[in-house]
Amino acid sequence: MGTTISRTDPRDRPYPNASQRRALAQAFGCARVVWNDCLRDRKQAHAAGLPYVTSTELSRLRITQAKRTEERAWLADVSAVVLQQSLRDLDAAYKNFFESLKGKRQGQKIGSPRYRSKKDTRQSIRLNTNAFSLTANGTVYVAKVGHLKVKWSRRLPAAPTSLTVTEESCGRYFLSFVVDTKPDVLPEAESETGIDLGLSAFAVLSDGTKIFSPRFLRRAEKKLKRLQRELSRKQKGSKNRAKARIKVARQHARVTDRRRDFHHQDSTQIIRDNQAVYVEDLAVSGLARTRLAKSVHDAGWSAFVRMLEYKAVKHGRTFAKVGRAFPSSQVCSACGFREGPKPLHVREWACGACGTVHDRDHNAARNILVEGRRIVAAGRAETQNASWSAGKTRTKVPAQRREAGSPRKGQPTQAGIPGL
Repeated sequence: MGTTISRTDPRDRPYPNASQRRALAQAFGCARVVWNDCLRDRKQAHAAGLPYVTSTELSRLRITQAKRTEERAWLADVSAVVLQQSLRDLDAAYKNFFESLKGKRQGQKIGSPRYRSKKDTRQSIRLNTNAFSLTANGTVYVAKVGHLKVKWSRRLPAAPTSLTVTEESCGRYFLSFVVDTKPDVLPEAESETGIDLGLSAFAVLSDGTKIFSPRFLRRAEKKLKRLQRELSRKQKGSKNRAKARIKVARQHARVTDRRRDFHHQDSTQIIRDNQAVYVEDLAVSGLARTRLAKSVHDAGWSAFVRMLEYKAVKHGRTFAKVGRAFPSSQVCSACGFREGPKPLHVREWACGACGTVHDRDHNAARNILVEGRRIVAAGRAETQNASWSAGKTRTKVPAQRREAGSPRKGQPTQAGIPGL
C-alpha cells in the first residue's frame, strides 16, 4: 500500500507564557508583512504590464535586503524559515489561482490572493524541520520562540515534516503537524449506505437511521446575544471592550468545537459500519443565501461531507457524491416513478403509481444509495464525484480544510512524544 500524507487534527494545544506569546505575535506579524509586501509587488507589476515577479527576486528584495533597512530591520528578530514559508504559501496561493483560471483545478473557482490583516480571525505561521523539534519531555521547540508546553491529544504516528502554529481570535493556540503515514484500512463491511442531509434531521441513512441535528448555534443564541449586548456597550478602544470581544469569540469557539466533535463522531461511525458511502452534492453556498442561511451554517454539511471523504480514503472505503441535479426527493424508491417537485413542508407522500407511502428523507436516502452504486458501477468513481480507498489507488489522504502546511524535506524529528 502507498504512503499517504496526512495532517494531525489540530487539537494539540500549546500554552505559551507571556514572553513566548509576544514572540509568536511578532512571528505572526512578520509573516503577514512579508506576504503583503510580496503580494503588493506582484500586483503592481501586473498593473504596470511587467513580467511576473519570481520568488527568487521577492526573497532577495523583501526578506534578505529588507532586513538591512531601517523600516524592516525587525524582520531579523524572527526565524528566517517563517519568512520563507510565508513566501512559499503565497506561491501556492497563486498556483491554485492560476490553475483554477485555466480549468485545471476542479471545484469552485478560487480568487486571487488577498492581503492579510492583523484583525483576521486566525493568525498562523508554518515551519519546516529546520525550525522546530520535539523534545523528550513533551515540549515543542520553536526557533526564536522557545520550548512550548503542549497538551497532546494523541501520540504522533510518525516523524512530522512540517508544523503550523495557529492563534484563534479567542486567544487559543493550536499545533498542526504534517506526517507521512500508511493507510489504516479497516476490515471490509457488508453494508453500504446512502445519506440524505437535511435540517429537520441532520442526516437520514438509507437503512432508516436518523441523526438528529443538535443545532449548537441555536442553543447558544441566548448567551451569545447577551455577550454581544455587553460588547456593544463598551467604549471602543478600551480594555473592557477587548475583554468582552474575547468572551464573544470564546463562546463562538465553543459552538464550533461542539459541532466539529459531533461531525467527527458520526462520520467515523458511518465509515466504520459501511463499505461504501454515497451522499448528495448539495449547493451549500446557494442555500446559505436564502432565509435558511443560519440553519444551513449551523448544520455544517460541507465539513461533514469532507470528513466522510478523507476518512473513506484513509480507511479503504468507497465514497461517491451524487450530482445535485439528481431528483432524489421526487422519485419513488419502490417502483422508480417520478412524481415531480415537492415543497419542503411535505414530509410524507404516497406514490401515484404503486401507492407506497414514503418518508421524504428516507426515500431520498434510498435513491441516493441506488444512484451512488450506479455511478461506481459505471466506472466514474475516479472522477470529481467519487474517490476510492487509498489502499487501492495509492491516493493521498486529503487534509482537513482548516489545517495548513505541506510536507518539506529536512532533518527528521522524533516520532511521537516519549513523555506520553
